Amino acid sequence: MNGSSHANDQLIVSDDPQHPANHICTLCRNFYNLGWVTGTGGGTSIRKGPHIFIAPSGVQKELMQPENIFVLDYATRSYLRKPPVLKPSACTPLFMAAFDRGAGCCIHTHSQWAVLVTLLVERDAAQNGEKLGDKCFEIEMIEQIKGIPQGRGKQGMLGYFDKLRVPIIENTAHEEDLTSSLEVAMDRYPDTYAVLVRRHGVYVWGDDVQKAKTQAER
Repeated sequence: MNGSSHANDQLIVSDDPQHPANHICTLCRNFYNLGWVTGTGGGTSIRKGPHIFIAPSGVQKELMQPENIFVLDYATRSYLRKPPVLKPSACTPLFMAAFDRGAGCCIHTHSQWAVLVTLLVERDAAQNGEKLGDKCFEIEMIEQIKGIPQGRGKQGMLGYFDKLRVPIIENTAHEEDLTSSLEVAMDRYPDTYAVLVRRHGVYVWGDDVQKAKTQAER
């Protein structure tokens, strides 16, 4: 089923600011103001019950409106609402990988800080004569990691003396081609809630919007 936007507008019309169609627009504007996304780059997706709400490709993040939002049926992967003049996000298969692992929200940004981290890891590997391979970003004894969960199925948050590990995958020419390496990283690091993409950005997810957002902010 490829639903037209007119036939299924009820999926995105709501006065509730926490409704996914409204919430995605707010998040995208906030991330734009933080400098995490510019132009049409990056993306955000929220799962609500059987429905997946996804920001489109090709729309400036600070100008996004609810009518721009795509809606997928989670079980069938078919579009219930597809704005006719817009393209689906190339991030969609990567978002679905997070939802398949229980996420309620997945955020992709082009944060300069995330890109810088991957460059620093790359530099250190080169200086030490190491291959990049299965490199990950590791950090400990820093206050900000205290808001990040220990891992799926585990109780509590990381502590000051714990070590946060975030896997890094290689960038590809096309966003959707990152899917398989993202899934491998998720499986190899089951406690992670983020995957860095070298010289590109980061994918962050959480059990709900609030957790994904706060984990991205850290």
